[in-house]
Amino acid sequence: MTLSQSSVETTRELTRRDVFLMAVGCALAVSAIYYHQPLLPQIASTFGVTPTQGNLIATLTQLGYALGLLLFVPLADGVQPRKLASYVVVVNAVGLLACAAAPTFHALAALSVVVGVTAITAQIIIPAASRGAAPANQGRIVGTMLGGLSSGILIARTLSGLVGAYFGWRSMFALASIVDLVLLVVISKLPPSNSLKPIHYAELMRSLITLVRQEPVLRICAAMRLLTFGAFSAFWATLAALLAQPPYGFGPASVGAFGLISLVGLLASPHIGSLVDRIGARDVASAGAAMVALAFAIVATGARHLPVLIVGMVILDLGNRAGFVANMARIQALRPEARSRLSTVYMVSYFAGGSAGAALGGYGAHAAGWIGLAAVGASLALAAVAVSALSYLSNSHQLSRMRPYD
Repeated sequence: MTLSQSSVETTRELTRRDVFLMAVGCALAVSAIYYHQPLLPQIASTFGVTPTQGNLIATLTQLGYALGLLLFVPLADGVQPRKLASYVVVVNAVGLLACAAAPTFHALAALSVVVGVTAITAQIIIPAASRGAAPANQGRIVGTMLGGLSSGILIARTLSGLVGAYFGWRSMFALASIVDLVLLVVISKLPPSNSLKPIHYAELMRSLITLVRQEPVLRICAAMRLLTFGAFSAFWATLAALLAQPPYGFGPASVGAFGLISLVGLLASPHIGSLVDRIGARDVASAGAAMVALAFAIVATGARHLPVLIVGMVILDLGNRAGFVANMARIQALRPEARSRLSTVYMVSYFAGGSAGAALGGYGAHAAGWIGLAAVGASLALAAVAVSALSYLSNSHQLSRMRPYD
């Protein structure tokens, strides 16, 4: 079967309205994979499972997201992104509604995979935004898209905590399906992508392997994001369970309020993108990985000093954002005709790391509380720093051909 489009559009640069709508679409889309985080202790209690077992919901959602990125996002190099996004959003809405009615924990776990697989709209939008951006503005545009993602994550965690505290976790999943209907309206107003060429699906999938083999920058960026987002996910997947324990005893609403810490990073996202445009993505990515490692050194004090923990959370958020924007800008500069596929490789690694990080974080927190979580996160972040060092040591032509995204 050949992937085709109804028409071929002329190239034009994105307007401010386009960028705003795309950022809103990213915000609404990504929220679907974060609603559950403040609710994990509630969900575990409902079904009579341990908090560690409850973390399986976070792990499977992230794993499903990685699978959806692999199977569906490459299609956006050959079909209209807004058409593809509309299909997956409809299935996502049905999946969220089914989660609200899940009769057993195992059913909810299976449905979490469905939600993750179809929550990929943001990763369809971001390459489309990059296609329409002038080369000198790509960092800023990617930073704006990340600002949209950050808004969605912040709203999801905060809203979910409040709704869960007052109406229960099932109500939040039902509300999330309604949010998807709003997302459909936003998608319908997005600009069409330009000059798409029909590509066989099998060829698309084979080309992913080719890209990984031929692009060392892609391999380094993907490995860094797997590790740093693994660390980030380890923190957020276990935060609710740790804060529910002494000395805090926080409920879903309080845990959800911690999402407001993301406001700092949200405001910083466009500036991070501009920094990438000015000084180069490789340096920003390296600094981001180092910040994540530093953050977990601070998180180790979480059981004793809440203000210090909050500082660590701010640094963690900023470091994660810096790495995301910088590495995404690097890979989007490699092959303009394959941006969706480059994004697929990058984001599959990203959320595979998120899935593994959620599982490892739960294990570390169960074994040694805040210290165990910090040990897991710091180890992953330091491994990312080591991978980053390879981009400085390598003399490959591929690593130095693109500026300022090298």
